[in-house]
Amino acid sequence: MEFLQILHKLIDKENLTDGEAAFALEEIMQGKINNAQIAAFLTGLKIKGESIEEIAAFVKIMRKNAINFFPKVKNLVDTAGTGGDGSKTFNISTCAAFVAAGAGANVAKHGNRAASSKSGSADVLEELGINSITEPTIAEKQLEGIGITFLFAPAFHHAMKFVAPVRKELGFKTVFNILGPLTNPAGAKRQLIGAYDKSLLKKLAEVLKLLGTEKTLLVSSDIDEISICSETELYEITNGEIKNYNIIPEDFGFKRASLDAIRVEDKTKSAEVLLNVLKGRDGAARDIVLLNSGAAIYASGIANNIQQGISLAEKSIDSGKALEKLELLRNFKA
Repeated sequence: MEFLQILHKLIDKENLTDGEAAFALEEIMQGKINNAQIAAFLTGLKIKGESIEEIAAFVKIMRKNAINFFPKVKNLVDTAGTGGDGSKTFNISTCAAFVAAGAGANVAKHGNRAASSKSGSADVLEELGINSITEPTIAEKQLEGIGITFLFAPAFHHAMKFVAPVRKELGFKTVFNILGPLTNPAGAKRQLIGAYDKSLLKKLAEVLKLLGTEKTLLVSSDIDEISICSETELYEITNGEIKNYNIIPEDFGFKRASLDAIRVEDKTKSAEVLLNVLKGRDGAARDIVLLNSGAAIYASGIANNIQQGISLAEKSIDSGKALEKLELLRNFKA
């Protein structure tokens, strides 16, 4: 099989077989393909539209090439987003990770520096005095001892270095925006995943079903989170069964807020908002964190539904347990 043949198929807008998709990404991840061809590959996929089988094959190859580890913990959940929604909100999923951990979930959040936001999870954690983890042994210790770890994606996906410059130069969202949240190095089979585009949800739900997720909530709204500002569409995948429904803030007793109420200028402001939420300050930031951590707690298997997850999230913040998780990570010594 030749990489050039695969490019010709994409030019003709033909879907790749899973074998072809796997071969193509493996070649890229082995550093065998030049930047011009990688750019052509990503552009061809984007124009054609990635198929379910292609995405699933890419995930398998990315997982195979990643540095994976398998912590001995239950209720392991990841809160990740595709990023790229351009909304400039504070780090909602990062804050939700602390709250879910405070409620008793084990959280392996897989993140990076800013894609299009004012600050990625790694940026805001640095601001809070917390290092994103680059070593699986340390991540395992944090998970088993504290119940939360933040995995710095590039350190666990070394082969992505061959794609990173091309992605940056292309300047549009590629299949890799979708693949990141599907390739958790700790093998989390329970997830809350935010997508930047509602049209991705059905496809991603089918991919997750194919990959054997235990429980994942896929969400999309005016941002790549469950929104406090508008309706959110959800796909819930539980052991091969897919449900699709919409929720609004009022369903859970919350008042709608404007997007401006959760926007920040930079990582310093994002860290400040995150800390204020964990310290118990009321307002739109707390409400959106409760919605998202409630969904993450539900995905982890601790709660029977989102509403129950929200109740546990409130207790996590109000008891100080969520803030305690942050302090434990900040003071962690390997």
